[in-house]
Amino acid sequence: MSEANIELDSNTVVAPKCANVNNNNSARSSRVGSASSGADSDADSQQFGWCGWSPPWLQRFCTAKWALFWLCWGGALQGLIVNGLINVSISTIERRFGLRSRQMGLVASGYDLASFACLVPVTYYGGRRGASKPRFIAIGLIVMGMGSLVFLLPNFLVGKYRATIAEANVCEANSNSSQTMTACELNGWGEGESLTWTVWLFLAAQLLHGAGASPLFTLGVTYIDENVSKKMSSVYLGIYYTMATVGPAIGYVFGGQLLLIYTDWMSVDPAQLSLTSDSKVWIGAWWLGFIFAAAMCLLIALPIFGYPKLLPGAEKLQLERVSEAHATKLEKDGSSEVARRGLRQLPRAVLNLLGNPTFFFLNLAGATEGLVIAGFAAFLPKQIENQFSISPMHSALVMGLITVPAGGGGTFLGGYLVKKWNLACRGIIKMCLMATVVAALFTICFLVSCPNPKFAGVTTGYNLEARSNPPALEADCNYNCGCSRTNYDPICGINGVMYYSPCFAGCAQEEHSDSMKRYHNCSCIESVGWVDEGSSSSGSSDFRPDATNLKCDSTCQTLPIFVALCFILMVFTFLATMPALSATLRCVQDEQRSFALGLQWIKVRLLGTIPAPLIFGALIDESCILWQESCDKDAGGACLVYDNYYISRYMWLLALICKLGSVVCFTCAWWFYVPPNKSPKENGTEDVN
Repeated sequence: MSEANIELDSNTVVAPKCANVNNNNSARSSRVGSASSGADSDADSQQFGWCGWSPPWLQRFCTAKWALFWLCWGGALQGLIVNGLINVSISTIERRFGLRSRQMGLVASGYDLASFACLVPVTYYGGRRGASKPRFIAIGLIVMGMGSLVFLLPNFLVGKYRATIAEANVCEANSNSSQTMTACELNGWGEGESLTWTVWLFLAAQLLHGAGASPLFTLGVTYIDENVSKKMSSVYLGIYYTMATVGPAIGYVFGGQLLLIYTDWMSVDPAQLSLTSDSKVWIGAWWLGFIFAAAMCLLIALPIFGYPKLLPGAEKLQLERVSEAHATKLEKDGSSEVARRGLRQLPRAVLNLLGNPTFFFLNLAGATEGLVIAGFAAFLPKQIENQFSISPMHSALVMGLITVPAGGGGTFLGGYLVKKWNLACRGIIKMCLMATVVAALFTICFLVSCPNPKFAGVTTGYNLEARSNPPALEADCNYNCGCSRTNYDPICGINGVMYYSPCFAGCAQEEHSDSMKRYHNCSCIESVGWVDEGSSSSGSSDFRPDATNLKCDSTCQTLPIFVALCFILMVFTFLATMPALSATLRCVQDEQRSFALGLQWIKVRLLGTIPAPLIFGALIDESCILWQESCDKDAGGACLVYDNYYISRYMWLLALICKLGSVVCFTCAWWFYVPPNKSPKENGTEDVN
């Protein structure tokens, strides 16, 4: 590192002398001139190609637009995998492996933990002069693809999922013994063995995802910013972040469609098990999408590898830039250069950035926004699924419907408005503040909820009296059935009430019909007064009410209201993301931008995105009122029934607190901003725009 610094310093001193000596040789003069500007003198260093192979026909791709094209796909893949496929599969993975939301929250946090650990070395070494940012990004995509392959491994390391038992799970009168097959065996587990160990495999995969994605939104952003004009930078970055927002939406829709495929579709025909995707015990093929994602990561990494350190014409654009960095005393001392002078200067570089109040409060605003975005990205599909009693596939479609136009449109609109209104740094921060205030008002969308679905023994009694606390699945109507709580096989009675299993509903007969199961002679359903009009006066059992192994239809009609309000909330939330990034890049010195983004992402992850899934997962678990019987008594199991009232209030309080925190931080960033070459007193008379 010291040799590199000496070489750089010698260039800046010797270059003028060389130019004077070689005035008669224009070619050598141009080479020396480029050396004095800090660019590579070799023209081949700005050509597109691999390992010295750079044919002329490939150079048409060596432009900022094509670089943006491939980087957009890289950003979209990150969103598709981490915020799309994984998030839409969380509830399915929990049921498949008997995991709790706290455990899946730890898995979701693994992505940000790895990013936190990798950001400093990636941004410091990748942001140094002479480092190849595209190479860092391409290697990251390969690592991210490896993470996707690791994430799907648990599906193949455990036995096949069997959602039903060979013998009917019905009531056997005067039986005091439990069913012969337990939930452990139904899921392919060994006797007395749980699958909680899969959490660590999922976590390892997320660590690879986080490490691989860390260059995308630090080095990728600065690579775009330094290769386009200042005026077009916000537009290019807006397109980049829009694609990163569209990625999760594609993941939601794509992953939701894959959940319609049975998880063991290659060896098991779900029709033979009388299962459909509307069954509560259906497990979709959540793992299929990660094979596609891993292949795409490798394909996108290839062209990114071929891009040079700087695109042709980048040096001229950099010389035309005018700094809008926050004015500080350290600026006069030339300390803006410390971020690239060696590891010994790293503490000074950090202190220099932290001494910038605008940068500091923008980071805090990013942390509060990151907390709410990361938390809802992980668990909002699950909340919608349980709150409005819809399938994981329909929940994924709802998320895609909200995310595509609202998230993508809001992100692009934010970048466009910065260019349209030609906003300076202070005006950009003011725009972020106004958008966040509006978003805080629309957090009321999470107060839109549905009443708890009727679940016998949990949310309502077997005789439709008030809910029992704690849940009591046993009743007089199933007392002699010998039912086991390890055999969770919910059914819907014709009275619109869900039952834990046919056995707990007191059903004596099972019939397979039209890819579903029908149950007859259910004593618990009859006990609430539902009698078929065609029943004979003698009360023949052939005409007793029946049930099916489908979910009961929800009578709640508030989902469209929730979608509309959540759409507006997401538009204004993402409307501030692109301007906030532009303000961050403008309020620091040009040489500090890569390192500043890395430091910002560290704060955002440490204070926001890392604890977010853990907090959200813990609160969702607190809303659970019925837990699955677990093979491992210490590990617990997945939640079967949530309390809709508490889950909606918890989510609203978290969203409101985070948004109010963002409002305070943006206000402070705007208030303390001092434009360059102006004193604080002069700043008081400055136009806010």
